[in-house]
Amino acid sequence: MIMYLLMGLTAAIVSYSATWGARFVGNRLELFMPIRSRDMHSHQVSRLGGVGIFAGCLVALIVASQSTFVKDIFRNNDAPWGVIAGAIVIVFVGVADDLLDLRWWIKLIGQSAAALVVAVWGVRMTVIPFISEQPIHIGSELVSIILTAGLIVTTMNAFNFIDGLDGLAAGVAIIGGAAFFLTAYWVHRNNPQTDNSDLATLLTAVLVGSCIGFLPHNWFPSKIFMGDSGAMLIGLLMASAGIVATGQITSGLYDRANGIPTIIPILLPFAVLFLPLLDLGLAVVRRTANGRSPWSADRGHLHHRLMDIGYAHRTTVLLMYVWTCILAFGGLAFAVFPWQIVLAVDLFLTLGMALVTAWPYLSRRGNGASV
Repeated sequence: MIMYLLMGLTAAIVSYSATWGARFVGNRLELFMPIRSRDMHSHQVSRLGGVGIFAGCLVALIVASQSTFVKDIFRNNDAPWGVIAGAIVIVFVGVADDLLDLRWWIKLIGQSAAALVVAVWGVRMTVIPFISEQPIHIGSELVSIILTAGLIVTTMNAFNFIDGLDGLAAGVAIIGGAAFFLTAYWVHRNNPQTDNSDLATLLTAVLVGSCIGFLPHNWFPSKIFMGDSGAMLIGLLMASAGIVATGQITSGLYDRANGIPTIIPILLPFAVLFLPLLDLGLAVVRRTANGRSPWSADRGHLHHRLMDIGYAHRTTVLLMYVWTCILAFGGLAFAVFPWQIVLAVDLFLTLGMALVTAWPYLSRRGNGASV
């Protein structure tokens, strides 16, 4: 645990410093995008924050490759370097989009290229897990690469879509990544093998640390945005960690971890990514129904809806944080407590938060009805 926390701390320190540098460069060179109708800010802000997040992740992973215990993850293993290579590609594409506003199909090509780099040289799906004794093995290397790349691209776009308010995407990544980190660490801590080091645990520790270092710069009112480079990088790293964890199901590792059920590595990624994926799905349906491209921008995301019914900027972000906590740690709780108790508590919290979330709308309708 100590080495993972040290890598996370390294990422946080580097990310905080590098983001300050990105702020200085962006403001000095006036690297601003014009304010769009869907934007929630009224003054020009640099979108180079993703460079700071990337710097934190990159330095921490390089330090990890030379550090006690965690360096075993890099020994005779190309996967970490493949993830780093994919991260370099997506940050380059993201920065280009933040500065030049690339067409959606050009950005999609860049996302696909980064995802393919990870799938070919990094991590790869080897099984399709289901709630059953025998997951489906992927026998074809080509199918494995395509499925891996598709999952990474989907996750990148999900985080990109949710990045619409100051501190929102970074906070969701911190909360979800922390839940994922605890799960991966707990499983490998109970691993009877000599080598307990794990790439999924390291990736989530570094990602959480980098987002913690970035968040003070991005908290409302934001001094810098993470931009597409930061949001897509978060999606790439989160998806890579999830693929690593899911690929370990057939090893029996989860069955040996003090009763942690096999469903946890299947459930937790979806729980952590539920809000981004829900927002992505609703956006695609909404835009397609209106005869528009699924990639065309609008002002109909979940955070926009919350602000439209009366919530302030910070309150909206905090609500999304609470929802992420319920989903992520509510999923993690199934690994620790009896499922009947966890299900009951999760349902109670979900219904309570649903009422709190909808209260301004319900209150306004009630007042209108009484008049």
